[in-house]
Amino acid sequence: MNVLIVIVFAVTLIYLSMTERFPVYAGLIGFQGILLFALSFLELDIITPATLLFVAIETLIFKVIIVPFLLFRIINKTGETKVHAKALPGFYSLLFVSAGLLLSIVVSFSMKTTPENMIYFIVAFFAVYTGLFMIISHRKIFSHLVGFLVIENAVLLLSLAIGSEMPMLINVGILLDIFVSVLILGIFMMRLKQHTDELTLLKDE
Repeated sequence: MNVLIVIVFAVTLIYLSMTERFPVYAGLIGFQGILLFALSFLELDIITPATLLFVAIETLIFKVIIVPFLLFRIINKTGETKVHAKALPGFYSLLFVSAGLLLSIVVSFSMKTTPENMIYFIVAFFAVYTGLFMIISHRKIFSHLVGFLVIENAVLLLSLAIGSEMPMLINVGILLDIFVSVLILGIFMMRLKQHTDELTLLKDE
């Protein structure tokens, strides 16, 4: 079951690298949160109310509800729905992402680990590559934000591969990092939209 969820996560990464619409980005980030919640729950050796509550807050509530809500709010505020016109076409993006997947497989096979953990490593490395690819190949800051969130999800995948018990301190750091990043970039994009509107009014006058 775990392997199937990780494979579905990898498919969302491929779709993320090829799509050109920001609402799809936000929806896929939320779907990745659902997959990470399922993986986190299945990887818990000892299920206690405290650990279950923490996992639910970090993944199900924050990654599935709060982060997508903030992303859709940024989209509505800025009015931006598509990537830059000069961004790489989907076909070339697929080629670069396929090369990244192959590289992730080679690196993971060089590590001595169990077959199940190797799947985690492959997809986690692939997620880091995909996030960096989105940051480098796209010009709009919203794509950079989504790429950063993908990298954060990759870190959580790596933590699940390293041990079956949830590393609480690492997850708290990831939670705060995502929260601060989304707020800062969201405020920046809303301010950018305000300045754009002001320039448009001056031009019309």
